[in-house]
Formats: sequence, structure tokens, C-alpha cells
Amino acid sequence: MPALLYPLVVSLFVFAALIAMLVAWGSGKPLPPLASLSRAGKRANTGGMPTLFQCAARDGTALAYRSYAPAVAPSRVAVMVHGSSGDSSNMHAVGRALSAKNVIAYALDMRGHGKTGRRGDVDYVGQLDDDLADMVTWLRERHPGLPMSMVGLSSGGGFTLRTAGGPLGEAFDRFVMLAPMLHHAAPTARPLAGGWAKPNLPRIIGLTILDRLGLRWFQHLPVLSFALPPEAATDRTLAYSYRLQLSFRPRDDYRADVRAIRRPCTVIIGAEDEIFRAEQYAPLLEPLQPLLKVQVLPGLTHLDVVVDEAAIERTVAAVVAGQSRS
Repeated sequence: MPALLYPLVVSLFVFAALIAMLVAWGSGKPLPPLASLSRAGKRANTGGMPTLFQCAARDGTALAYRSYAPAVAPSRVAVMVHGSSGDSSNMHAVGRALSAKNVIAYALDMRGHGKTGRRGDVDYVGQLDDDLADMVTWLRERHPGLPMSMVGLSSGGGFTLRTAGGPLGEAFDRFVMLAPMLHHAAPTARPLAGGWAKPNLPRIIGLTILDRLGLRWFQHLPVLSFALPPEAATDRTLAYSYRLQLSFRPRDDYRADVRAIRRPCTVIIGAEDEIFRAEQYAPLLEPLQPLLKVQVLPGLTHLDVVVDEAAIERTVAAVVAGQSRS
């Protein structure tokens, strides 16, 4: 080997070994279950849960959803997106309340959750955007001429922001984000999401380096786990792959997503939210976007926004009547 090439070969070997070590890094001890979320979940009224139906995505995958139809012809469509690890059943109370106000609401099992696709993974970063675009096309065929709103909870709220500031932003006439996840480095974030989500940072770093080199290797590996017991795997998604966690949230420059919003948006969050810092949303988001208004509801925690009747009324009012400021 020529002497000049030797340092280069050694450097490449060391770099490859470092990346391999980062990617292979274990996630360590799991987070204990978060009791506050369990308590709020137990308060949810699941009576009259609709049956799951399916429509086809562009790759042939069956996208699962539940629909909440009003008793008369609907005046509006709402697309509802659950939070991290959950599924369409999380939005049941909101769907029932919307249908009572003449809105036909569709709660989605996002790919990687519930009965859509394989748990915890997608095929590529951005596949959830494509799935939503396919769902919007299907809904327009079923409900021609009706205005359409989007409602998202937590990570689904972050995905709603991603949509509002992205190419599909004009497919909807208003957006409602319930305790939305913005970014791990945003002022709204708490360490480890208040004990809910644990990232495998070494693996994320390794896969990010590979991604920036144009190498999509190992992106199926889990990089984010949730504070759930193992037995919850029967109906919850316990962890996200690298490509799913990048897809189910705003883009890395979440401020750019906020600035790119073209339709009215309402953020609703409980003042006692244990996952995010409720007091930081308005000073962060409202100066960036005049179309976005924040409502902070006293005494409510993270999941209360889809359980508490008064909070659900706020969501329905934002969907049906547009912006209102508390």
C-alpha cells in the first residue's frame, strides 16, 4: 500500500467502526410507565367505538380509519391524527363531539400504528405525508365541495403542523393542534418529554451521519421508545424507527413550518401538561405566525385535551367556527 494512502485507509476504518458502534448502541433501561397518562386514559369514554375501515394508499397498503358521521348531511370534514404510540381510538371523544356538530370526522391509524402497516416503522421518511395526501384525495371523492379541517394530538399535532406548513397546507381550511410536539430542542420541550419518550441518541447520531452521506442503511432500527410496559404491545406502538420518528413530527426547522402556514391554526394545551411546557407555546409561535393562536386551558394535563369535555368543546369550536382566543 502506498504510504500516502495508509492514513486515509486507517481514518476510513476508524470512521466506519465509530459509525457501526453508534448504530449498534443499545437503548439502555426503559422508562417506567407514566402514571399520569394512564390515569387520563382510564377516564376516556370508549363507548360506541366505530368499526375500523380501510382505504388503499398508493403502495397498496390498507390505511385503517374510523369514521364519525352526523345524523344529517355533513357540512364539513375533519381528519383526526392520534398521538405517539396510539391509534385512532385515542380521538374517539373528539370524533363523537364533532359529529354532533354536523362534521363527519375520520380518525386515522397512522402508518406504523394500530392496524396500518407494521408497528413502529415506515418504508421511508415522508411516507406519512404521502399517506395523508392519498387520504385527502379519497375524502375529496367521497365529500366533494365540503371544507376540510385537520386535528392532531401531541405527535399528531406536530404532524398537523408539518402538514399546515407543507405542500398539503392548502388542502385544509383550518388546523387544530392539541398539545403538539414541536421539536426536542424547542422551548416547549421537557427533558425526555417529561418521562414519556427516551431517544437512543448514539444510534440517532450514527444514522443521521449515514443519512447525510446518502446512505439509508439501518433506518428501520428503533431509536425512540415510550414509557409503556411490554404488555402494552398488544394495542400500542412501543418504539419508533429512525424513519418513523422523522416522519411523525414537524420538519427539523419547525419554525419554518410555522412561518409557512397559510390557513388559520389553533393550538390548545392544558396548563398542567406534563409532557410539554404549556407557557412557552404562545410566546414562541404567535410572533412567528399571525394565523396561529394559542389557548392554554387551566388545570388540564396532556391527555385531558381529548378527554375533558370543556377541552373537547374548545376543539370543536376551533374546527367549526375558526379562531377564538381565550
